[in-house]
Amino acid sequence: MSLDGAYDEGNIFAKILRGEAPAARIYEDSHVLAFMDVFPQARGHVLVIPKHSRARNLMDEEPEVLRELILGVQRVTRAVRAALNPDGIVVTQFNGSTAGQTIFHLHFHIIPRWEGVPVGRHASGGMADMEELKALAHQIAEKIS
Repeated sequence: MSLDGAYDEGNIFAKILRGEAPAARIYEDSHVLAFMDVFPQARGHVLVIPKHSRARNLMDEEPEVLRELILGVQRVTRAVRAALNPDGIVVTQFNGSTAGQTIFHLHFHIIPRWEGVPVGRHASGGMADMEELKALAHQIAEKIS
C-alpha cells in the first residue's frame, strides 16, 4: 500500500483494540496499548500503538496523539531494558509498504538487541509461541513505572 489511503477497520491492530483478536499485552493506558509482536525479530520485540486513532502512518497522526504515543513508547522501552538487559534497543516505525510497513495502523517497534545475536527480518519468520510471549509480556510489564 502507498502512503495514502483509507484506514482499514479490519486491520489486526484494530481487532486487537476491539478485543476481537488475542495479544500478549504489556501496558495499556487511556492513550496507548503495548503488546508482544507475534512475528518477533528478536526476543522481547514489542509493538506500541495509539488506542484512539485511525492514522495509517506517522504523517496522518495528530500532534496530541503523537505526544502520548511517544511517551508510551519511552515508558515501554525503559521496561524492556529493565526486564531483558539488552546491549541495545532499536525503536523504529515504518511508513508505507515500500518502507516495510505491513499493518496500516500507526505503530512503533521496540526491538531489544544483544551483541553477536542476529536480528530477524521484519515481517518474516514463524509465529512465536503465545505462552512464551505471555511470559515475556509479564516480565516486561513488571518493570513498567
